[in-house]
Amino acid sequence: MNMRRLIPAHRHQMYSIKRALLIAASLGLLAIAPSALAGQPVTQPLNPPPASFLACKAVGSGTICHGSRTFVEDPYDTEIPCWSGAGAFTIFDQGIVDQVATRWYDANGNLTRRVIHEDWRPGQFSNPLTGAVVPYRQTGNITDVLAVPGDFGSATETTTGQNNFTVQGHGVVLHNSGRVVSAPDGTIDFRSGHQNFLDYFVDGNTSVMDELCGVLGA
Repeated sequence: MNMRRLIPAHRHQMYSIKRALLIAASLGLLAIAPSALAGQPVTQPLNPPPASFLACKAVGSGTICHGSRTFVEDPYDTEIPCWSGAGAFTIFDQGIVDQVATRWYDANGNLTRRVIHEDWRPGQFSNPLTGAVVPYRQTGNITDVLAVPGDFGSATETTTGQNNFTVQGHGVVLHNSGRVVSAPDGTIDFRSGHQNFLDYFVDGNTSVMDELCGVLGA
């Protein structure tokens, strides 16, 4: 389902649900002090292997990997439809992403926990037919706790953050802020806050997109 699929994210899946589940406010950057990564070089294989931008150190009875990067999310079709007939379009999304990630591995080199912080600055939804744009700022944290070390299929994921679309003269046309806890099978165990994307994709309330579509289609 591209961007709005609601199966919780492993890293390669995260972008496709980033707005649907990145949802709560006042979340500082998850930085780790340099001393926290002090330790011996890692000599054992890590499962699953960390991304190349992460630096890893053996600490105590395990390993911590930490790093940051910035990348561009090129325009892509969210498959969110606006209107029908003449003038109908689907919304496109794009942005620049600052990402900070930390992984914790146990003594056997298996991943037990992962935390990702992302800041989209800026992001934008657009109408590809007219070039109309609605900018947004999104911040979020994704925490995966693996019941079976090394197995992402056993991960319970907690996502918090905010992603609001504000248009001058209209105010907030789409509101997302809160917390979501997703089970390993992708079902949502808990949700709190004001979450228009979940209202749309989970509850089927298509009216929450009307104001956004109206602005982009004007």
